[in-house]
Amino acid sequence: MIGIADLATVNAALNATAAVLIGTGFYYIKRKNIPAHKACMVAAMLVSALFLASYLFYHYNVGSVRFMKQGWIRNVYLPLLLTHTVLAAVVLPMVLRTVFLAFKGRFRNHVRIARWTFPIWMYVSITGVIVYLMLYH
Repeated sequence: MIGIADLATVNAALNATAAVLIGTGFYYIKRKNIPAHKACMVAAMLVSALFLASYLFYHYNVGSVRFMKQGWIRNVYLPLLLTHTVLAAVVLPMVLRTVFLAFKGRFRNHVRIARWTFPIWMYVSITGVIVYLMLYH
């Protein structure tokens, strides 16, 4: 059984999975494989939604987790956490809008916003794993 303390690791795994799915979706769209792209992006959204629910549940129960390390690592961690947090808040509506446009068949607008959504979503997913590693290991 997974306990509350295990959810930080689960969340990192979900972030890593999202990053792989986002990257794979990008690979497929560059090769014009729209069904595979769509499948990857829907899966990335589902994994990211599961991450968000788990993340909120974890922090509701655990609260804020302080970064206790000192020295140069702290000077790397804090700006990384800041950019991760700000962009995580920004990317959610971007992802929702990008998906909405795709499902409505408004592909010109979809592509226009996806060019911004993709790198930000990828950054947030990857830095989520890095933040986890720096905080818990």
